[in-house]
Amino acid sequence: NLVRDFITADFKASVQEVFDKALGGEETANYEFPVMTKGGARVDVLLNATTRRDETNHVIGVVGIGQDITARINQEQEYAKLIDSANAPIFGIDVNGNVNVWNQCAIRVTGFDAKDVMGKNLVRDFITADFKASVQEVFDKALGGEETANY
Repeated sequence: NLVRDFITADFKASVQEVFDKALGGEETANYEFPVMTKGGARVDVLLNATTRRDETNHVIGVVGIGQDITARINQEQEYAKLIDSANAPIFGIDVNGNVNVWNQCAIRVTGFDAKDVMGKNLVRDFITADFKASVQEVFDKALGGEETANY
C-alpha cells in the first residue's frame, strides 16, 4: 500500500484523502507532502492526482504525477532566513496592503513585533498621515510591476 508504506505518519490521512477523492472523480492539483526514501531521506513532493478510467468511463484507479520539490523548499527556507537576518528592515505586503513579511531588523527599528503587524494594513495602520498617500502610491506601482528605488 503506497500510503501505508511510503508516506510519513503525519500525512497518511490527508494523502489517502487525495487518492480517495480521485477515485471518486475529484482531481487534486498541487498538493505538497513528504515521502521517505529507501535510505531514510525525506523528499518533498508536489502531487497532482486524477481519476483513471477505462474505455467505458468506469473508474479503474488513480494517476498520480509527483514532482520532487525538495530543492525549491530548501531554497525558500534559506531565502526566508536571509530576509529575517538581514541588516536592514525588510517587510512585505500582500495585494491588499496587509503585512506578510516583517524581519528582525524591522522589529528593532520600529519596536513592533511581527505578531503586532502581521495581517494588518501597513499604510493605514503604521504610516503617518503626511506620508500615507505617497507610500500607498509606491506600493500600488510595485504591485503593478513598476519599481521605485530609494524612496
